[in-house]
Amino acid sequence: MYFKGKTIFFDFPLAVTGSAGVVGKKEGEGPLRNEFDAIFEDTTMGKESFELAESAMQHAAIVRALSNAGKSPSDVSFAMTGDLLDQCVGSCFALKDLQIPFVGMYGACSTMALTLANAAMLADAGAACCVAGASSHFCSSERQFRFPLEYGGQRPPTAQWTVTGAGAAVVERRNEATADCPKITAANIGTITDLGIKDPNNMGAAMAPVSGRIRP
Repeated sequence: MYFKGKTIFFDFPLAVTGSAGVVGKKEGEGPLRNEFDAIFEDTTMGKESFELAESAMQHAAIVRALSNAGKSPSDVSFAMTGDLLDQCVGSCFALKDLQIPFVGMYGACSTMALTLANAAMLADAGAACCVAGASSHFCSSERQFRFPLEYGGQRPPTAQWTVTGAGAAVVERRNEATADCPKITAANIGTITDLGIKDPNNMGAAMAPVSGRIRP
């Protein structure tokens, strides 16, 4: 790999050989419903807490992505996943039974891009196969960042609705068998930008600048 400014270019385009996205009931009723691998009507996933439900969703996404790539957990060199919970506990429990070397990452709404970039860097450096993933759950993130749903607080007009779902991708070095797979050819690492948004509920305004080019 080599660097040009803040962008990393890979010597070998890295192939995404398998991926999966799973979501909850609300997301499954939206315009992207046909794009998901699984829609869970019970967003508790039969678990005792929303945090455990988030772990179960991430686990499901990883297992499906591996299956779509024709891989087993023993084939994976590293798994890089993250979530919105303290100490990436959602990811920890998602991967606990898979016994894959785990690197927890936190990037809030950039977590999937962050894990994909790092998976690509490790694969470019020689790792055989890496998993990148991320998850969130509306109910667990409300408890983490604002108030538990049981509190019954009124939602202000600028409040966001965090997705209930998880995604995962398997990243490998390109070879003849992966010629038709999506490729990662470069990764750009951004800098921290504070535009002075003061409303803690209006996370959309705080994060919107990442969608465009920001110049001083």
